[in-house]
Amino acid sequence: MKKRRIVDLSIAIESDLPSDPPMMIPKIDYIDHEIGAYSMLEFFPGIKKEQLPDGKGWAVEFVHLATHSGTHLDAPYHYHPTMDDGKPAATIDEIPLEWCMGDGVLLDFRHKADGERITMQDIQRELERIEYQIKPFDIVLVQTGADQAWGKPEYLVKGAGMDRESTLYLTKKGVRVVGIDAWSWDRPLPFLAKEFQEKGDPRVIWEAHFAGIDIGYCHMEKMANLTAIGRPHGFTVCCFPIKIKKASAGWVRPVPIIEE
Repeated sequence: MKKRRIVDLSIAIESDLPSDPPMMIPKIDYIDHEIGAYSMLEFFPGIKKEQLPDGKGWAVEFVHLATHSGTHLDAPYHYHPTMDDGKPAATIDEIPLEWCMGDGVLLDFRHKADGERITMQDIQRELERIEYQIKPFDIVLVQTGADQAWGKPEYLVKGAGMDRESTLYLTKKGVRVVGIDAWSWDRPLPFLAKEFQEKGDPRVIWEAHFAGIDIGYCHMEKMANLTAIGRPHGFTVCCFPIKIKKASAGWVRPVPIIEE
């Protein structure tokens, strides 16, 4: 009988971690059972605190965060108002659920330096190494090793990143959902800014994201624990996003299902 293994590829949303720009760092207010007991008194007139189990009530949290906080799935609307030859770009609530469950492919680029491009040739060589051919609706996961720095300020500049050509290489083959274990699908923003300052070429700015203008696709960012999958293919990925009306992204808890 086959054994089914499920792996968590997400990071937890935590308060005050420096792994985002300041305006995006989540804040969580925790209402514990002691405070929750007083809140319950408002809903149940006449009850006394000591009548509750151990004098304690419900626990509740209030969370302030961006749609791009934590592990999330970016919709094409995040990149531009249009996609696919001028069609309105899909928001996260419009993403077909069929895109979000499919055969998984893990590409390992941990050998590449922080800020280095992952090129189309890199992908082709890695696919040859793992003996796999991309097909439509595969979910392609890119491993850079950046997740090892999660929770630290340097996380923002860790990992290699995709470029326009390598992104289009996948989407032209029918891939519609991809993911990476770094802060961004592109190379870290400071590397893009430095190259723009040196060359003055605006095409380096957010080039992998902007590839979604040509072919609409979604990518997961801030993934983790990709090593735990244990194989480059032969597993199923589920990554259904939270449905937020007309939003550019939604929080996601991606899991590979591995039959062993």
